[in-house]
Amino acid sequence: MFHYTVETNKTMEEAIHSLEGSLKEEKFGVLWQFDIKDKLQEKGLDFNQNYMVLEVCNPHEAQRVLSKNLMVGYFLPCKIVVYEDAGKTKIGMPKPTALIQMVNDESIKELAADIEERLITCIDKSI
Repeated sequence: MFHYTVETNKTMEEAIHSLEGSLKEEKFGVLWQFDIKDKLQEKGLDFNQNYMVLEVCNPHEAQRVLSKNLMVGYFLPCKIVVYEDAGKTKIGMPKPTALIQMVNDESIKELAADIEERLITCIDKSI
């Protein structure tokens, strides 16, 4: 699968707050939060689904992978989404290992696997 997604009984706000804390432990920061529902409604579109995209980055890791292959920047910063689906809050992300396969560069697969494992740990701590 190209993604990792989990369910939590927390509200979206609680899940995001918890996620921010676990990301900080792994030295990832949230660069910004994009509220898709608000943005689409602001543009006059009918979209009532609560859906937040968090752009997250660990500067040290970004520098490491970009030093090996600049095309990896196409996938940066990493995205983690928090959304409501059928009354449940879900947290998910595209797997860095799945994205990195598109670059076809063996030298960065281990880095992607390490980052993925750390982000999954952050998500799992947040549920």
